[in-house]
Amino acid sequence: MEDNAKKSNQLNIELSEDVAQGVYSNLAVITHSSAEFVLDFVRIMPGVPKAKVKSRIILTPEHAKRLLGALQDNISKYEALHGKIKNIEGGGGSNMPMNFGGPTAQA
Repeated sequence: MEDNAKKSNQLNIELSEDVAQGVYSNLAVITHSSAEFVLDFVRIMPGVPKAKVKSRIILTPEHAKRLLGALQDNISKYEALHGKIKNIEGGGGSNMPMNFGGPTAQA
């Protein structure tokens, strides 16, 4: 009886090949309303003044809070194995280096 209960609580998640490739993002823009959180994932390229949203995820507030908890847990586990992650923004501001820390291009 207990095995049947465990099997009914399992979720079979499928991952297609194109989704498994993932989408690279180096900027996330998060907005919210009273009903949902919207996460826009953007890829910024050096020297290009325009960027496109590559993926948008819409979550309920409850799911956004669960995502926050899961990220905190995974970051703690990562840092326990690999050391502290540097905070580039230095205090939670939006000071993302648009030059990616490399040399400035000259013509």
